[in-house]
Amino acid sequence: MDGHLATLGLGGNIGDPVALMARALVLLDARADCAVTDVSKLYRTPPWGKIDQAWFFNACAAVRTTLSPDDLLDACLSIELQMKRERVERWGPRTIDIDVLTYDNRAQQSQTLEIPHPRMTERGFVLKPLADFAPDLAIAGRTVADWLKDADVTGIEIADTCSHWWRNISVTPSS
Repeated sequence: MDGHLATLGLGGNIGDPVALMARALVLLDARADCAVTDVSKLYRTPPWGKIDQAWFFNACAAVRTTLSPDDLLDACLSIELQMKRERVERWGPRTIDIDVLTYDNRAQQSQTLEIPHPRMTERGFVLKPLADFAPDLAIAGRTVADWLKDADVTGIEIADTCSHWWRNISVTPSS
């Protein structure tokens, strides 16, 4: 598929976040306007921001898409809603979170979407999985690998070393 290359950050810590992230990737990949091209290893990460909650599972993915950045965000938010995501408190517990991190080399700032994601370069739980498949991706003049050198990765553990973890979970697009 031609189109644009976007990267996404996925995470969650309520219910079965690994299955939900896998289902989200399957749902995105099943769309005619999206194709998942790369997925990171699966990581188990300590909570960030609001620390009195369960640990998270996190991953990143690259998606080739013909959608605009805002339409891609809408697709991700729609998947979150299908999975009963409720936005109760900032940085709080969630079943799933899907963030648009980058979209080609575009810089965009609107009320609904900022690209690149405004806090991604501060977050080891985003940079570590993103570096699995895009270490040379430039964000604000530095590569992901370079940002990762300065990021706090304390406590981040690999939960699954296989980048196909999302395909190894029994999930169908309609489930």
